[in-house]
Amino acid sequence: MRKKKSEKRHTQGDPKFNDPLVARFINSIMKRGKKSRAQSIFYDALEFVGTRASVPSIDVFKKAVNNVAPVIEVRARRVGGATYQVPTEVRPERRTALAIRWLITYANERSDKSMSLKLAAELLAAANGEGNAVKKKEDTHRMAEANKAFAHFKW
Repeated sequence: MRKKKSEKRHTQGDPKFNDPLVARFINSIMKRGKKSRAQSIFYDALEFVGTRASVPSIDVFKKAVNNVAPVIEVRARRVGGATYQVPTEVRPERRTALAIRWLITYANERSDKSMSLKLAAELLAAANGEGNAVKKKEDTHRMAEANKAFAHFKW
């Protein structure tokens, strides 16, 4: 190996909960560098979740991220002119990144008044094991299960 391994950057906690996962989520919501806007969207969503759920809203958020995080996914691998969908395990860092991305994407697609309401609805649905983000995870797992025959191409 010629070059040294790049150092992982760890995000600082957010101002309210001091949680790195929340900080990563807020950074993913953020568009055009408007962090305070992203924070207000997220915190309003958690406030709305808190009124709906009996448990603390931060716990609902963490449960939603865990429910959406995929364990296995398929990767395209070329073997002798043919491309196979090879099921591979997902690294923990990528697992949370995918969960965050899917939650935000499917929250955006919902039809509610504001982004904070859309996000709150998607978080509640994901925490209960339903919603489009959880469906995406299940589809990913189903795809990996269907292509289990090509698992021996993983090297």
